[in-house]
Amino acid sequence: MSLADQDAWTARKRFIDIGGMQVAHVNVEGTEPALVLVHGFTDSSRSFSLLAPHLAGRRLVIPDLRGHGDTVVASERFGLADFADDIAALVRGLDLERPVLIGHSLGAMVAIETAARHPQLVGGLCLLAGTLKADIADDHPIAVGVRSLSDPISPQDPFYDTWHDCSDSVPSPFLARMAEEASNMPASRWRAILQTVQRADLAGSAEKLGEFSPLIIGGGRDPLFGDEHQQALARAFPHTSVVRLEDVGHNVHWEEPALVAAAITAQFPA
Repeated sequence: MSLADQDAWTARKRFIDIGGMQVAHVNVEGTEPALVLVHGFTDSSRSFSLLAPHLAGRRLVIPDLRGHGDTVVASERFGLADFADDIAALVRGLDLERPVLIGHSLGAMVAIETAARHPQLVGGLCLLAGTLKADIADDHPIAVGVRSLSDPISPQDPFYDTWHDCSDSVPSPFLARMAEEASNMPASRWRAILQTVQRADLAGSAEKLGEFSPLIIGGGRDPLFGDEHQQALARAFPHTSVVRLEDVGHNVHWEEPALVAAAITAQFPA
C-alpha cells in the first residue's frame, strides 16, 4: 500500500512502550541514518504522509507525539521537555544510530530541545517552519481561535480554515483526515499545548548545539513563523543551510513535499 494512501495510514502504525506510554509510530525500513519526523501541534504522523513517498528508500520513523493521534497519555503533561524525552526514548527503544530529527513547527521546537537534552542520540537537525520563540500573544488570532474551541470539536469548525491554511495543491482528503484527528483532542489539551508553545524560549537550548548545522526550511508566506523567525533560527547556529520556499505557507511539507524532500536528501544523504 502507498505511503500516501490516507485510508491505509492508521493501519501502518505500530506501538512501542515508553515508560508505560504506548507510542504510536510508522516505521518504514530503508537506508540509514534514519529520519525521525516530528509533527506539529494537533497533528499526527499523518502530517508526513505526503512527504514520505518522496523520501523513498530511507528509513523513516514517524511518531504520534504524546496526546496526539493514537498515542494516549495518562497525564496532561505537555512541556517541551516531556516531548523531547519521549523522542529520545523512542530513538533508544528502536536502537536508532544517531538519526536525523526532522521537525515541523512545534516538532521543530521539540527537535531542538531533544538535541539539547540528548545530543549523543542525534545526528542532525532539519527544522521546517520552526522558531526559537513563538511570540504568539494572547490576542493573536490563533490564540483567540484555540481558546474559542469547545468539546466536542467539529472537524468542520471554521477555525480549521485558518489552522490548516494551505494552497489548493494539498489534497482535500488529507486535510479532512488531519481535521478529524485534531478534533479528537479535547479543547483543554489544545489550550495546554498552546501555552507550552507561547512560553517556550529555545535560545539557551540552541546555544548548546554548536556542533550541529541544521537545515532550515521556511515558507515565504508563513503567517505564523515567517522570515524573522527563520532568520533568528539561522543566527542561533554557527553553520546552517537555509531554504526559503517563496510561495509557501506554514505547512511547507504539505505544499511542496518534493522540494522539501530534495533539500533533506541533499543535506543528509544516506
